[in-house]
Amino acid sequence: MTDTPVLLEAKDLIAGYLPGVDILNGASLTLHQGELVGIIGPNGAGKSTLIKTLFGLVPVRSGSVVLDGEDITSLAAHELVARGVGYVPQTRNVFPSLTIEENLRMGIFLDPKRFTERFDAVTALFPMLGDRRKDRAGLLSGGQRQMVAMGRALMTDPSVLLLDEPSAGLSPINQDEVFARIAEVKQAGVSVVMVEQNARKCLLIADTAFVLDQGRNAHSGTGRDLLNDPAVIELYLGTLARDL
Repeated sequence: MTDTPVLLEAKDLIAGYLPGVDILNGASLTLHQGELVGIIGPNGAGKSTLIKTLFGLVPVRSGSVVLDGEDITSLAAHELVARGVGYVPQTRNVFPSLTIEENLRMGIFLDPKRFTERFDAVTALFPMLGDRRKDRAGLLSGGQRQMVAMGRALMTDPSVLLLDEPSAGLSPINQDEVFARIAEVKQAGVSVVMVEQNARKCLLIADTAFVLDQGRNAHSGTGRDLLNDPAVIELYLGTLARDL
Protein backbone atom coordinates (compact mmCIF):
# COMPACT_ATOMS: atom_id res chain seq x y z
CA MET A 1 0.00 0.00 0.00
CA THR A 2 3.01 2.27 -0.45
CA ASP A 3 1.26 4.14 -3.28
CA THR A 4 -1.22 5.65 -0.79
CA PRO A 5 -0.44 8.74 1.30
CA VAL A 6 1.30 8.40 4.65
CA LEU A 7 -1.19 9.14 7.42
CA LEU A 8 0.86 8.49 10.56
CA GLU A 9 4.61 8.25 10.92
CA ALA A 10 6.70 7.67 14.04
CA LYS A 11 10.45 8.11 13.73
CA ASP A 12 13.22 6.98 16.07
CA LEU A 13 11.14 7.14 19.24
CA ILE A 14 12.97 6.97 22.52
CA ALA A 15 10.48 6.93 25.39
CA GLY A 16 9.81 5.47 28.80
CA TYR A 17 7.68 5.77 31.89
CA LEU A 18 10.43 6.76 34.34
CA PRO A 19 13.25 9.30 33.94
CA GLY A 20 16.39 7.63 32.67
CA VAL A 21 14.66 4.33 31.90
CA ASP A 22 13.99 3.90 28.18
CA ILE A 23 11.52 1.26 26.97
CA LEU A 24 11.58 2.40 23.34
CA ASN A 25 15.07 2.66 21.87
CA GLY A 26 14.52 4.13 18.42
CA ALA A 27 11.26 2.45 17.35
CA SER A 28 9.65 3.62 14.10
CA LEU A 29 6.56 2.85 12.06
CA THR A 30 4.65 4.14 9.06
CA LEU A 31 0.89 3.89 8.53
CA HIS A 32 -0.58 4.65 5.09
CA GLN A 33 -4.18 5.69 4.57
CA GLY A 34 -6.52 2.69 4.52
CA GLU A 35 -3.88 0.37 5.94
CA LEU A 36 -3.83 -2.02 8.89
CA VAL A 37 -0.41 -2.08 10.55
CA GLY A 38 0.43 -4.83 13.02
CA ILE A 39 3.06 -4.58 15.75
CA ILE A 40 4.33 -7.88 17.12
CA GLY A 41 7.27 -9.07 19.17
CA PRO A 42 8.20 -10.94 22.35
CA ASN A 43 6.95 -10.01 25.80
CA GLY A 44 8.69 -6.89 27.05
CA ALA A 45 9.63 -5.72 23.56
CA GLY A 46 7.88 -2.36 24.02
CA LYS A 47 4.81 -3.01 21.87
CA SER A 48 2.21 -1.55 24.22
CA THR A 49 4.60 1.25 25.18
CA LEU A 50 4.85 2.19 21.51
CA ILE A 51 1.10 2.48 21.03
CA LYS A 52 0.71 4.38 24.30
CA THR A 53 3.48 6.73 23.16
CA LEU A 54 1.63 7.36 19.90
CA PHE A 55 -1.40 8.35 21.99
CA GLY A 56 0.55 10.71 24.22
CA LEU A 57 0.45 8.53 27.34
CA VAL A 58 4.22 7.97 27.62
CA PRO A 59 6.78 10.82 27.60
CA VAL A 60 8.87 11.09 24.42
CA ARG A 61 12.54 11.84 25.04
CA SER A 62 13.47 12.07 21.38
CA GLY A 63 12.01 11.23 17.98
CA SER A 64 8.75 12.39 16.43
CA VAL A 65 5.16 11.43 15.65
CA VAL A 66 3.54 13.06 12.61
CA LEU A 67 -0.15 12.77 11.72
CA ASP A 68 -1.22 13.81 8.23
CA GLY A 69 1.78 16.16 7.96
CA GLU A 70 1.32 17.71 11.44
CA ASP A 71 3.76 17.08 14.30
CA ILE A 72 1.72 15.62 17.17
CA THR A 73 4.62 14.42 19.33
CA SER A 74 3.63 14.39 23.00
CA LEU A 75 0.25 16.03 22.49
CA ALA A 76 -2.26 15.16 25.21
CA ALA A 77 -4.73 12.35 24.56
CA HIS A 78 -7.76 14.66 24.32
CA GLU A 79 -5.95 16.76 21.71
CA LEU A 80 -5.20 13.65 19.68
CA VAL A 81 -8.84 12.58 19.82
CA ALA A 82 -9.81 16.00 18.46
CA ARG A 83 -7.37 15.43 15.59
CA GLY A 84 -8.90 12.09 14.67
CA VAL A 85 -6.99 9.49 16.69
CA GLY A 86 -8.94 6.81 18.56
CA TYR A 87 -7.42 4.51 21.18
CA VAL A 88 -8.60 1.25 22.76
CA PRO A 89 -6.54 0.17 25.80
CA GLN A 90 -5.89 -3.45 26.60
CA THR A 91 -7.68 -3.51 29.96
CA ARG A 92 -10.41 -1.53 31.68
CA ASN A 93 -11.66 -0.41 28.30
CA VAL A 94 -15.40 -0.27 29.09
CA PHE A 95 -17.55 1.18 31.85
CA PRO A 96 -19.06 -2.06 33.20
CA SER A 97 -21.88 -0.41 35.19
CA LEU A 98 -23.09 1.54 32.14
CA THR A 99 -25.19 0.20 29.28
CA ILE A 100 -23.77 -0.25 25.80
CA GLU A 101 -25.55 2.91 24.70
CA GLU A 102 -24.17 4.87 27.65
CA ASN A 103 -20.66 3.62 26.88
CA LEU A 104 -21.02 4.85 23.32
CA ARG A 105 -22.32 8.19 24.54
CA MET A 106 -19.15 8.54 26.59
CA GLY A 107 -17.21 8.24 23.36
CA ILE A 108 -18.73 11.42 21.99
CA PHE A 109 -19.59 13.37 25.15
CA LEU A 110 -17.77 16.46 23.82
CA ASP A 111 -20.07 16.58 20.77
CA PRO A 112 -23.39 15.06 21.93
CA LYS A 113 -25.36 16.48 18.99
CA ARG A 114 -23.64 13.92 16.75
CA PHE A 115 -24.65 10.95 18.89
CA THR A 116 -27.48 9.65 16.70
CA GLU A 117 -25.45 10.00 13.51
CA ARG A 118 -22.42 8.24 14.96
CA PHE A 119 -24.47 5.63 16.84
CA ASP A 120 -26.11 4.63 13.56
CA ALA A 121 -22.71 4.39 11.84
CA VAL A 122 -21.09 2.36 14.62
CA THR A 123 -24.01 -0.04 15.06
CA ALA A 124 -24.10 -0.61 11.31
CA LEU A 125 -20.54 -1.89 11.73
CA PHE A 126 -21.27 -3.73 15.00
CA PRO A 127 -24.99 -4.69 14.91
CA MET A 128 -24.78 -6.36 18.33
CA LEU A 129 -24.22 -2.96 19.94
CA GLY A 130 -27.52 -1.72 18.60
CA ASP A 131 -29.43 -4.92 19.34
CA ARG A 132 -28.27 -4.92 22.97
CA ARG A 133 -27.94 -1.18 23.54
CA LYS A 134 -29.72 -1.31 26.92
CA ASP A 135 -27.60 -4.17 28.31
CA ARG A 136 -24.92 -3.35 30.86
CA ALA A 137 -21.39 -3.75 29.50
CA GLY A 138 -20.30 -5.68 32.58
CA LEU A 139 -22.67 -8.52 31.65
CA LEU A 140 -21.16 -9.04 28.19
CA SER A 141 -18.60 -11.61 27.11
CA GLY A 142 -14.99 -10.57 26.67
CA GLY A 143 -15.35 -10.40 22.90
CA GLN A 144 -18.51 -8.32 23.16
CA ARG A 145 -16.85 -5.92 25.59
CA GLN A 146 -14.01 -5.50 23.11
CA MET A 147 -16.57 -4.51 20.47
CA VAL A 148 -18.05 -1.96 22.88
CA ALA A 149 -14.57 -0.52 23.45
CA MET A 150 -13.87 -0.30 19.73
CA GLY A 151 -17.32 1.14 19.09
CA ARG A 152 -16.79 3.85 21.70
CA ALA A 153 -13.46 4.82 20.13
CA LEU A 154 -15.13 4.96 16.70
CA MET A 155 -17.86 7.33 17.90
CA THR A 156 -15.59 10.31 17.17
CA ASP A 157 -15.18 9.14 13.54
CA PRO A 158 -11.37 8.85 13.80
CA SER A 159 -9.04 8.52 10.84
CA VAL A 160 -6.65 6.35 12.91
CA LEU A 161 -7.58 3.68 15.44
CA LEU A 162 -4.91 2.45 17.88
CA LEU A 163 -5.60 -1.00 19.38
CA ASP A 164 -3.60 -2.40 22.29
CA GLU A 165 -3.78 -6.23 22.44
CA PRO A 166 -7.43 -6.53 21.32
CA SER A 167 -7.45 -10.33 21.66
CA ALA A 168 -5.91 -10.46 25.15
CA GLY A 169 -7.73 -12.84 27.48
CA LEU A 170 -10.30 -13.92 24.89
CA SER A 171 -11.25 -17.45 23.90
CA PRO A 172 -10.15 -18.57 20.41
CA ILE A 173 -13.72 -18.12 19.10
CA ASN A 174 -13.93 -14.60 20.49
CA GLN A 175 -10.48 -13.82 19.14
CA ASP A 176 -11.60 -14.78 15.65
CA GLU A 177 -14.68 -12.57 16.00
CA VAL A 178 -12.64 -9.58 17.15
CA PHE A 179 -10.10 -9.97 14.34
CA ALA A 180 -12.94 -10.16 11.82
CA ARG A 181 -14.43 -6.95 13.20
CA ILE A 182 -11.05 -5.21 13.06
CA ALA A 183 -10.78 -6.13 9.39
CA GLU A 184 -14.25 -4.65 8.86
CA VAL A 185 -13.20 -1.43 10.60
CA LYS A 186 -10.37 -1.12 8.10
CA GLN A 187 -12.72 -1.85 5.22
CA ALA A 188 -14.95 0.98 6.50
CA GLY A 189 -12.08 3.42 5.86
CA VAL A 190 -10.40 3.67 9.25
CA SER A 191 -6.62 3.14 9.28
CA VAL A 192 -5.55 0.85 12.11
CA VAL A 193 -2.41 0.31 14.19
CA MET A 194 -2.72 -2.87 16.24
CA VAL A 195 -0.39 -4.23 18.89
CA GLU A 196 -1.04 -7.94 19.23
CA GLN A 197 0.49 -10.84 21.13
CA ASN A 198 -1.19 -13.38 18.81
CA ALA A 199 1.40 -12.79 16.13
CA ARG A 200 0.12 -15.29 13.58
CA LYS A 201 -3.43 -13.98 13.48
CA CYS A 202 -2.16 -10.42 13.45
CA LEU A 203 0.07 -11.08 10.43
CA LEU A 204 -2.79 -12.79 8.60
CA ILE A 205 -4.83 -9.56 8.51
CA ALA A 206 -2.08 -6.92 8.59
CA ASP A 207 -1.11 -5.11 5.39
CA THR A 208 2.23 -4.14 6.92
CA ALA A 209 3.82 -5.32 10.15
CA PHE A 210 6.70 -4.32 12.36
CA VAL A 211 8.51 -6.65 14.74
CA LEU A 212 9.82 -4.95 17.87
CA ASP A 213 12.57 -6.37 20.05
CA GLN A 214 14.07 -4.54 23.01
CA GLY A 215 12.31 -1.34 22.02
CA ARG A 216 13.60 -1.13 18.46
CA ASN A 217 12.61 -2.43 15.02
CA ALA A 218 13.89 -5.93 14.34
CA HIS A 219 11.96 -6.75 11.13
CA SER A 220 9.33 -5.15 8.90
CA GLY A 221 7.40 -6.07 5.78
CA THR A 222 3.98 -7.14 4.63
CA GLY A 223 2.05 -9.35 7.01
CA ARG A 224 2.26 -12.32 4.65
CA ASP A 225 5.99 -11.85 4.02
CA LEU A 226 6.76 -11.83 7.73
CA LEU A 227 4.50 -14.83 8.25
CA ASN A 228 6.77 -16.76 5.87
CA ASP A 229 10.10 -15.19 6.88
CA PRO A 230 12.33 -17.96 8.32
CA ALA A 231 13.97 -15.59 10.81
CA VAL A 232 10.63 -14.29 12.09
CA ILE A 233 9.23 -17.82 12.31
CA GLU A 234 12.23 -19.07 14.25
CA LEU A 235 12.44 -16.19 16.70
CA TYR A 236 8.87 -14.99 17.14
CA LEU A 237 6.29 -17.38 15.68
CA GLY A 238 7.54 -20.93 16.16
CA THR A 239 7.45 -23.85 13.78
CA LEU A 240 3.63 -24.03 13.69
CA ALA A 241 3.64 -20.88 11.54
CA ARG A 242 4.92 -22.98 8.64
CA ASP A 243 1.56 -24.75 8.54
CA LEU A 244 -0.43 -21.53 7.93
